[in-house]
Amino acid sequence: MDIGVFIPIGSNGWLISTTSPQYKPSFDLNLEIVQKAESYGFDFALSMIKLRGFGGPSGFWDENLESFTLMAGLAARTARIRLFATTAVLTIPPAIAARMAATVDSISHGRFGLNLVAGWQKAEYDQMGLWPGDEVHFKRRYAYQTEYMQVMKELWETGRSDFHGEYFQMDDCRMLPRPTSHIPIVSAGQSSQGMAFAAEYSDYNFSMGVGVNTPTAYAEQNQALLEAREKTGRDVGSYVLFMVIADETDEAAQAKWERYSDGVDVEAIAWMTGQALTDAEGEEGNTAKRISLPEGAVNMNMGTLVGSYEHVAAMLDEAAGVEGTKGIMLVFDDFLQGMDDFGTRIQPLMRTREGVASAAPSAVTA
Repeated sequence: MDIGVFIPIGSNGWLISTTSPQYKPSFDLNLEIVQKAESYGFDFALSMIKLRGFGGPSGFWDENLESFTLMAGLAARTARIRLFATTAVLTIPPAIAARMAATVDSISHGRFGLNLVAGWQKAEYDQMGLWPGDEVHFKRRYAYQTEYMQVMKELWETGRSDFHGEYFQMDDCRMLPRPTSHIPIVSAGQSSQGMAFAAEYSDYNFSMGVGVNTPTAYAEQNQALLEAREKTGRDVGSYVLFMVIADETDEAAQAKWERYSDGVDVEAIAWMTGQALTDAEGEEGNTAKRISLPEGAVNMNMGTLVGSYEHVAAMLDEAAGVEGTKGIMLVFDDFLQGMDDFGTRIQPLMRTREGVASAAPSAVTA
C-alpha cells in the first residue's frame, strides 16, 4: 500500500478553525514537508489547486501557491518520491497542460503524476471570466474533462494530436519531447459520472475517508469504484484521504481535536457551503456536498484519525485493508511535527508498512 502526503499549498492546511495551527504556504515549508516524506519512505506527495479562499476570521485558503510550478521546484530538490500536481481543466488548455507535465517529468526523471479537477467552486473561475455558467458546467464537466484527457493522452503517447471534439479541436498539434514514462493520473469524482471517468482514464481515484475513528467506513465509496472499473477492465484503485491528529495518549489527541472544533470558523464554512450549493442538481454523494455537511465541516468532513500513536497505526492498517484501496494520503494538524510523528512513532507500528526504510530528513539539492 502506498502512503502519500497532501501538502499544504493553501493557508492553514485542512482545518477551518481559528484555534488550529495557523500558517501561510511557502515553497520552503512544502519543501521541508516533502523532504521529510521522502526520508520516511513515503511513496508520493500531491498538491491541490485552489484559486480563491473561503475568507472568515481564519482567512482559510486565502493564500495559495500554484500547483505545477511548486511541484517543478520540488522535483528539482527530491530524488525518489512521486510528485502529483493538479490542473483545473477550466484554466489551462490541455495541450499546454500536457507540455507542462512533460517538462516536470523531465525535471523529476519520471516521477511526475497529474491530478485532474473538473471544478465545483464557481467563484474560483467566475472571478477570471472562466465560468461557463452553472447549468452548462455541471451538465458537461465530465464530457469536457474526457476530451481534455484524450488530447493529453494523444500528445503524450505520439507527440501529435488531430483530436476534434465538441470542446477541443487540434490541428496537427505537436508536442515534443514526450514524457519519459507513463504519467499516472488521479481524478477526484465521487458522483457516478466521476467514478465512470476514473474507471476509464485514471490510475487512482482520490476519495475521502468517512467519520472520526471509523477507518473502514469509506468502503462503500470503494465499492462504487470497483463496480465502475468492471465495465472498463482497468486496474484503478482509490487514494483515500485521512487527517491524523496524534499524541502520546488518546486523551491528549482528543483534547487537540476538541480545541480545533471549538474554534471552527463559521464564516468561512458558510461561504464554502454556499459555493457547494451552486450545483443544485448534483448527486448527494458528490464532493462539494460531502465536504460542506455541517457536522464535520471544520475539516471538510474528511476521515479523521484521532488517538495515540499506537491507536492511529492500528486504524491506518484497518483502512488499508478495505478492498480497492491502493494508497492512503495523509494530512496533519501540524504538518512538520505530524510528519516526524508519523515517520518515527506511527509508521514503525504499521504492519502494512513493514520493511519501509526511513532515515532522518536531509536536503536533496540535485
